[in-house]
Amino acid sequence: MPRLAILFNTLERIMNELKQHYEKIQSKALKDFLTFLSFQSISTDPQYKQQVCACADWLTQEIKKIGFLVEQWSTNGHPVLFATNLEAGPDKPTLLIYNHYDVQPVDPESEWDTPPFEPSQRHGEIYARGAQDNKGQCFYVLQALKYFADKKIKLPINIKWIIEGEEESGSTGLSHLLEEKKRQEQLKADYLVIVDMGIPNLQSPAITLGVRGLVTMEVRVQGSKGDMHSGSHGGIVYNPLHALVEILSKLRTPDGKVNIPGFYSDVQEMSAEDKQHVSFDFNVEEYENMFHTKATGGEKGYSPHERAWIRPTLEINGINGGYGGAGFKTVLPGSAIAKVSCRLVPNQDPNKIGMLVANQIKKLAPEGVKVDVHLYPGMGLACRAKPDSKVAKAFSKAYEELFQKPCKNIYDGGSIPIAAKLAKASGSELILMGFGLPDDQIHAPNEHFGIDRLEKGFCVMVRAIELLGKK
Repeated sequence: MPRLAILFNTLERIMNELKQHYEKIQSKALKDFLTFLSFQSISTDPQYKQQVCACADWLTQEIKKIGFLVEQWSTNGHPVLFATNLEAGPDKPTLLIYNHYDVQPVDPESEWDTPPFEPSQRHGEIYARGAQDNKGQCFYVLQALKYFADKKIKLPINIKWIIEGEEESGSTGLSHLLEEKKRQEQLKADYLVIVDMGIPNLQSPAITLGVRGLVTMEVRVQGSKGDMHSGSHGGIVYNPLHALVEILSKLRTPDGKVNIPGFYSDVQEMSAEDKQHVSFDFNVEEYENMFHTKATGGEKGYSPHERAWIRPTLEINGINGGYGGAGFKTVLPGSAIAKVSCRLVPNQDPNKIGMLVANQIKKLAPEGVKVDVHLYPGMGLACRAKPDSKVAKAFSKAYEELFQKPCKNIYDGGSIPIAAKLAKASGSELILMGFGLPDDQIHAPNEHFGIDRLEKGFCVMVRAIELLGKK
């Protein structure tokens, strides 16, 4: 038999053995997953603090069962879990894995088909808040590490696993711990994988080589002390909503460019050579059918995925002011508020960009209103990984063995503010991976994750760990 055929048969056998193992544990694993999802671990709302801590305690006990040492690092917010198995020894590389156990709020709850913290199964999908982001992805990591314990196989590499409880509220607690943990070398690793990403579809294996940075802010325009009758005062006072809309309309040009002096100063165009390593494929018809909207936003002159992945943006995320209830109320609002965010690319400093945007907004304020801009914490740098690193190759190969087709390199337009900080603190080479799909409804009602993807994530994690252990 030719060597390639022997190799293919061997790889197919390895993957089949992993699938068979998962089939044996699936019933118990699914029961545990539903328990994990039932914790109301909403990090942004203080009333759920007890539930967040209960979730952390449950996860701690599950990780201890597979032979890992687990610490709970205290923060001003919610605990960070740090689990280690270093039995492979100092001659073997160390992989640092990142997940989070906190979830987004569920509003509007009326739009959920089933209660968000009472997981339900429909058409092979699990519906619950956190099903994909990030409990589903965290759970298959747990099952992958459990595999080595169940099989009584010594891990081929050292594993460090960090699971935080404040990703959805800016990773403030973990960020404050990083410098201390760096000095103590607790986070030191050769490789870092952020398990919080996705693939284009179930026929397209892919690893993520970069995410954008982020800065968010609130813009408040204050006029009178309170609402005023629009008939008596319209034409006399400056309507704060008009002022806000006028300011916001001047922050971008008609061709989609951000119209703020200095905004693009540090942006470096991605080279043609670097673009060759990334798949920018975009099916316009598929996108528009899936999301029922046109793919017409962003800067002109770039493809959709270039606009979403490698170009910075400024977006209005919400506007509030005046009367928005049923019927009509003729008032001039005393104030108006907008939420604004910027997605950033490498070399852009979120603090610098935040100040540039804030200063320009204040400069554009018309006479008669007062404008304040509040920059939120949780800013993050963009990060990009090397396509030829050992960790990138290992995960790519694991995906290829599972799907039996080439693995693509992609970017993601979202942000994981802690990613660049964690890579720096650990001194590791970074990639991002996951099994999320574009229509999983993360951060929205009816979030869901496929039962089959729990198995797929398990297979890729086990196989990538095995590959990283080979010389």
